[in-house]
Amino acid sequence: MAARSNCFYCREDLSGKKFVRKDEKQVCVQCFDKFCANTCVECRRTVSSDSKELHHKGRYWHSDCFRCAKCYKNLAKESFTSKDDRILCGTCSSREDAPRCHGCYKPILAGTENVEYKGNSWHDECFTCYQCQKPIGSKSFIAKNNNIYCSLCHEKKFAKQCACCKKPIATGGVNYQDQPWHSECFVCSSCRKPLAGTRFTSHEEKVYCVDCYKSTVAKKCSSCQNPITGFGKATNVVNYEGGSWHDYCFNCKKCSLNLAEKRFVAHNGDIYCSDCSKKL
Repeated sequence: MAARSNCFYCREDLSGKKFVRKDEKQVCVQCFDKFCANTCVECRRTVSSDSKELHHKGRYWHSDCFRCAKCYKNLAKESFTSKDDRILCGTCSSREDAPRCHGCYKPILAGTENVEYKGNSWHDECFTCYQCQKPIGSKSFIAKNNNIYCSLCHEKKFAKQCACCKKPIATGGVNYQDQPWHSECFVCSSCRKPLAGTRFTSHEEKVYCVDCYKSTVAKKCSSCQNPITGFGKATNVVNYEGGSWHDYCFNCKKCSLNLAEKRFVAHNGDIYCSDCSKKL
């Protein structure tokens, strides 16, 4: 006679009936569900003997309950990761681990074009100029007051304005009378020759190169008829009754004594020292 098989819990004869073997014990379906079945961590219901059970690190799920904690995609036949007791699909796990965009605060997924600057990261399309809002891309940019500007907007907003053309000065330039100029705008008022790095002088709020100042602006010495430029040896000038002289040309008509800063006598348009004037 064949040995009888009984349920470990209720002792019901299991001959010809469906049963479950649990820890080397034979258990009827009803007792298994009542005493042995695991509880699904998702729905908190028993994972009965006729349900497909999944387990991971000592926790159990119905097959239909094994889903991504973020997007709820079923992972019964998919790869997954476990993070902080949560089950995540590959996509959601990548999103959680990815750095956050400093612009939109959304994750920057692996393989996505991005920009890194001073420890922060941006999607390529989120790294934009603070002023015009256009993506910077591979173009140069300038950081100002914790904001990012493209070169053009930075020039318009912060660069000095040329006193001549009123356009921004990106680099270099000339400073004259506390006003900035483009080097190419700082030119002689007469011949238009650039004056940056050369000697020049001003007259009635206009600037001139040395040659143009001599030929068009400077007064002529009443003695030698050469221009009084204010440069080099011709620095000092003597003015008397509408006439002008280089200080070294202001001499006695008779004895040629230099009379700059000395007493003199004028006679018939000429200049004489005190001694010579007595002999006239």
